Amino acid sequence: MKAHTKEKPYCQERFARSDNLKLHIIKNHTKEKPYQCEYCQKKFYEKSPLNIHIRLHTNEKPYLCEYCSKTFTHSANLKSHIRAHTKEKPFQCEYCQKRFNRNAHLKTHIRTHTKEKPFVCEYCQRRFTQRGYMKRHIRTHTKEKPFPCEYCMEKFAHRISLKLHQKSHEGCT
Repeated sequence: MKAHTKEKPYCQERFARSDNLKLHIIKNHTKEKPYQCEYCQKKFYEKSPLNIHIRLHTNEKPYLCEYCSKTFTHSANLKSHIRAHTKEKPFQCEYCQKRFNRNAHLKTHIRTHTKEKPFVCEYCQRRFTQRGYMKRHIRTHTKEKPFPCEYCMEKFAHRISLKLHQKSHEGCT
């Protein structure tokens, strides 16, 4: 078992492998993110998540669905997608027995029973059941409009607003 060195006694955690120790120190103590995306400068603790992230920029999608030929950037997304074809729903709610094809969907659903709202707006402390709902809400404070129209470059705070706006351009191109 490896423990933290005497020079840097961060905590009492012990690890069988030195790479797990190093990762623990980086994530929990130094907060260093040594791997940086060359496209957007986002930083990561490990190289593997960086490589997956880079696929968002390069549009590389190496995982192919055998049912419909749709491609994915990550194997977990393909696995989840295949469940839509097979109708497999391995994740079951302990409260009402409703089943889901994704664990994330189950976790979100469970909050309807527990009333948990773990995501808090940093501006007004309003609470949300999902991170995406909170991020969308935060734009009411920041006035950020990350969705530009490709036809006239008007910007929108919400994707749905952009889609509704784009209908005004139908027949113009």
